[in-house]
Amino acid sequence: MMKDRPSRSSVWTWFPITFITALFCCVLWGSATPAIKIAYELFEISPYDTASRIMLAGARFFLAGIMTIGLGSLLARRFLKPEKASLHYIFVLSMLQTVGQYFFFFMALAHITGVRGSIINAAGNFFAILIAAYIFHFEKYTIRKFIGCITGFAGIFLILGGINAFSSAESISLSGEGAMLFAAIFYALSSCCIKIFSRKENPVTLSGYQFMLGGAILFIIGFFMGGHLIFGSCACLFNLMYMGFISAGAYTLWGILLKHNPVSRISILGFMNPVMGVLLSALFLGENKEAFSFTGLIALLLVVSGIIIVNTSATKKGGAHYGNRLKKTGREVFKK
Repeated sequence: MMKDRPSRSSVWTWFPITFITALFCCVLWGSATPAIKIAYELFEISPYDTASRIMLAGARFFLAGIMTIGLGSLLARRFLKPEKASLHYIFVLSMLQTVGQYFFFFMALAHITGVRGSIINAAGNFFAILIAAYIFHFEKYTIRKFIGCITGFAGIFLILGGINAFSSAESISLSGEGAMLFAAIFYALSSCCIKIFSRKENPVTLSGYQFMLGGAILFIIGFFMGGHLIFGSCACLFNLMYMGFISAGAYTLWGILLKHNPVSRISILGFMNPVMGVLLSALFLGENKEAFSFTGLIALLLVVSGIIIVNTSATKKGGAHYGNRLKKTGREVFKK
């Protein structure tokens, strides 16, 4: 049997292409925060209209699911449909990744700035390391990962207000910063589940159908809670379609990169996610003061450093086996 290796003949292995594509993915993911906050204005959803926020999240991810399956099917040259044995995987992922994570994510962005949300949301990277090591037991918690997690959490602690977060009741709120931390925890849980479930099913298939199922569940819940989506202009439709494309486009391209490159080479480029979230929030939401404040810059630097540290550990002896397994999974993403 031929040894599984990244395809060196593909253009996707050329580092400039790899980097530009990864950067584009991170720009898409980073733009989610300002896109959602802009959507609240376009659809005239107030910070306290929970039902309409849930409906908006549901509509976004149902559309993202359709796009993901469509793009994945085109690249695989066949229609992607899940095996019957994978239906319960899709349900579990939809409840964790879409319903759980984005219920809290959309709630949080109604109460905190995009800059603050982008940095706090990066906690999911560090929660995932802890959950993978101590709950699912498929990673070793090394000294390097410990240092990376401590560094990253220090940045999140700083943006939350540091010591003042404990002494001032106004520093953090459950519906704002607290909700974003819950979203990060759900992200970490779903990431670990995807790594486990993708041994049995194509990850793109899992993601696309769980987006659709989770989106449908959120939309129905929001509708029966009395929510509404008012399409007052074409901008509302364009915004919703773009939010759907964020998940579908970024996930599909990231999968292509994993197919042709070692996972450690791609995962470390994920440090650009919070950077793009902060920069795009400053650009589109006018949050320059917070984004480029001393506290904001140091917090972002710590979070980015933590992401780089925990991901470079995959190239060391302790993470080699896990890296090889993920590399194989990445190559199977668009397998016929």
